Amino acid sequence: MGIHEMRRTPPGYFTTRWGQPEYTDWQDESMSWKETCYIGDWSFLWERRFKGPDVLKLFSDVSVNSYEKFAINQSKHCIHTNDDGKVIAEGIVTRLSEDEVMLFGRGTFWVDYKLRNGSYNVTSTPDDWFNFQISGPQAVHVVEKACGQGLRDIKFMHNGWIKIAGRDVLALRQGMAGEIGYELQGSTEYAGEVYAALLEAGKEFGMRQLGGRTAFINHLEACFPTIITDYLPAMFDEDMKAYLDEFRSAMPAFASTFNIAGSFESNDIRDWYRSPVELGWGKVIKFDHDFIGREALEKEVANPKRVIRTLVWNPDDVIDVYASLFKQGQPFDFMEMPRDQRGFMYADKVMKGDTLVGVTTSRGYSFYFRQMLSLCTLDVEHAEPGTEVSVVWGNPGHPQKVVRATVAPAPYKTDNRRADVTAI
Repeated sequence: MGIHEMRRTPPGYFTTRWGQPEYTDWQDESMSWKETCYIGDWSFLWERRFKGPDVLKLFSDVSVNSYEKFAINQSKHCIHTNDDGKVIAEGIVTRLSEDEVMLFGRGTFWVDYKLRNGSYNVTSTPDDWFNFQISGPQAVHVVEKACGQGLRDIKFMHNGWIKIAGRDVLALRQGMAGEIGYELQGSTEYAGEVYAALLEAGKEFGMRQLGGRTAFINHLEACFPTIITDYLPAMFDEDMKAYLDEFRSAMPAFASTFNIAGSFESNDIRDWYRSPVELGWGKVIKFDHDFIGREALEKEVANPKRVIRTLVWNPDDVIDVYASLFKQGQPFDFMEMPRDQRGFMYADKVMKGDTLVGVTTSRGYSFYFRQMLSLCTLDVEHAEPGTEVSVVWGNPGHPQKVVRATVAPAPYKTDNRRADVTAI
């Protein structure tokens, strides 16, 4: 797929992020993970079981992570890269037993592809689990009420089996909103029963249902870069043609969502790829094993060129963009509230004077902070918080607005994922 195939979609193409409604409204829902908690449904994620004596060798070969210390009922943020060290996919891998893991996310297809084209004593089978996320300061209370037992002994990125509505549920402690959180997983056969029980338990604690308009504001505030939104999977090069052909055939609906927009321009599709270092995942990379992309990442870790930061957009300049809707002539491109719903990689140029110094993505409005924010892969020499830069807003050929912006840390919101639940 070339740049010009992906650059612009036909007029009238519009969907919500993944089709879920607003349950109260996006402002109310976006406050939930700071004040109470939310329940979100990530059951659309792909999951696949890998089982066999070579299962950890397989994952070691195809991801940047180390598996030297990977306990049963532990989970890892699993990252897959190409030979150039650019991210193909990522997800969560959980060790279910001595020789079995479950992988959640779009990396399932990549790992299965490498398995089928390698020599590993491993079997691979798709599964169908629900995946409900409860996150926010009241999350532990909601899940404990629903299951009738304590969760305080489950460490961060570890799992424990509980029962909700009499059904077996795997509870992973994580926190995709930058707060205490649990992902609750189990067979879709009884997903409705578990969800209803969680809703009932959440009433006492002011839990909200997380709708489609609001869902990825938590990723923005807490700096969780997302495929398509913040990077294109590194799968469009000539040496990936066989994989891409299989992927398109097996996943036509997902493949059709690879669309890009924004002021950033290039004739090389690789300029929309990102490395784990650029996305803030450098600490996950371990060089205690050989893996695809190791040589490139060794060089980048030793001498990074770009890092991830938050940009805080100047409110007066943002207001000018909306004000143009009420003036004669062609307005600036609309800034969807709270953020783009189409699932594009909306990438905009970041400038220091006349010099391109970065690319910003995930532009969104934080009702909590009352600010327009974005994530940004930024040249190291301009990445100090407080640095003034500018964002070019508007697609090429459209009226463009230069928006002043200030570099801030990423995550922008305080990271409370590892809070001591025993003290709550």
